[in-house]
Amino acid sequence: MNYSEQSLRKVFGRYFPTDESAQLYARNPEKIANRVYANRMGNGPEESGEGWKYRGRGLIQLTGKENVRGFSLHFYSDERLVTNPDRLADNLAAMSAGWFWQVHALNVLADKGDFEGITKAINGGLNGQPDRIERLENLNRVMGI
Repeated sequence: MNYSEQSLRKVFGRYFPTDESAQLYARNPEKIANRVYANRMGNGPEESGEGWKYRGRGLIQLTGKENVRGFSLHFYSDERLVTNPDRLADNLAAMSAGWFWQVHALNVLADKGDFEGITKAINGGLNGQPDRIERLENLNRVMGI
């Protein structure tokens, strides 16, 4: 989340429509997360700090209070991760990624080879897709696929 002014405009242009608005947030990860994740995915408004608190963690970058609560209820049958989402970056990184993959039925998209659909389901858009495609192609080459 440590974006320059130019990157904020490019990646999150919807939230930073002017150079001036981007300048106020540039190189401030906490402030950026609070803005771009505000009032989404179960998070409160920008001032709540929940954008930063529930920023992406784990192998799939599980993001948003709603996702953290859902995984916590699935894994623990309670909401303990809502108060301590940092645990997602530790020993729960793979489990939370698997949960997200299953809950969002991403195997259906994977079986169809719908890389764009998977990217949208995980990322909400196509930002970074060329890099992901390159990594997938490299992996396929290494695996002989």
